[in-house]
Amino acid sequence: MSAPRAKSAAREAEASTAFETLARAGYVANGLVHILVGVIVLIVAFGGSGESDQAGALKAVAGAPLGFVLLWLIAVALWALGLWHVAEGILARDRTGDVKGAAKKWGRRTAEWGQAAIFLALGLVAAAVALGARPDAEDAAEAASGGLLQVVGGSILLALIGLGIGIGGISFIVMGFRRSFHARMDIPEGPAGRGLSVMGVVGFIAKGIALVIIGVLLLVSAIATDAQAAGGIDGAVNAMLRVALGPLLAAVVGAGFIAYGVFTVARARYARM
Repeated sequence: MSAPRAKSAAREAEASTAFETLARAGYVANGLVHILVGVIVLIVAFGGSGESDQAGALKAVAGAPLGFVLLWLIAVALWALGLWHVAEGILARDRTGDVKGAAKKWGRRTAEWGQAAIFLALGLVAAAVALGARPDAEDAAEAASGGLLQVVGGSILLALIGLGIGIGGISFIVMGFRRSFHARMDIPEGPAGRGLSVMGVVGFIAKGIALVIIGVLLLVSAIATDAQAAGGIDGAVNAMLRVALGPLLAAVVGAGFIAYGVFTVARARYARM
C-alpha cells in the first residue's frame, strides 16, 4: 500500500466513532490491568505472594467468575487501542501541533508504533489467558535473555535492550515531573482535574522507577552473562525487596501503579484522540 493510500485509510479509520470508542475502551482495559498489578505489588510488599506483573494480573482476572469474558473484552479493547496507535503512527501527528520535518515525523512514528506493539502484545496475552494459557513473564524474560546470550553479540544486544528500557523508564519519570501528559489530554478544571493530574504524576514516576529497575536487571544479566538475573516487573519488585527499606519502596511503587491505572482509566474520557 502506498503512503498516500495508507494515510487515507488511517484517516478513515479514525473517523469511525465505533473505532474511537473501542480505542478509548483500551485505555480502560490498560488501566484495570495496572490497578491489578499495583494491588498485587502491595500484597507482595506486605509479605504476601503473587505474580506482580501484567500476566499475573490477567491470570487473576481469569480466576474471577466469568473472568474469561472480561479477558476477551480486555483483549479486543487493547487491540483496538494498538491499531489506533498504528494509525497515529502512519499519520505522524502530534496532538500539540502538526509534526514538521522527516526526523520528527519518524520519531513520532517510532513512539506511536512502539505503543501499538505493547498494546497488541498485551492483548495477545489476555487472549491466551482467556484460552487457558498460564504464561510466566519471569520465565519468558529469562528464556529470552538466555537465548540472546547464546548467540554472538547477544550480550551486547541484551545490554542495549536493557539500556532502552531504562531510558524509557527515565522518560516516564521526566513526563511525570513535567506533567507533559497534559499536552495529550483535555484535563478538566477544578479539584477533579487537579486530582487526576496528581494521579498522573505519581503513576508515571512509579512506572518509570519499575522500568528503570527492569533495565538495570537486563544490563546486569548482559554484563554477568547470567540469564537468571533478567526479569520483568515481578523481578523488579523482588529486587526492591532485597534492599534496605525495600518493602516500603515496593509499596510506594504498588500504590503508584494503582494511581497510574486510575489515571489511565480516566484517560479514556479525556484523551485527545
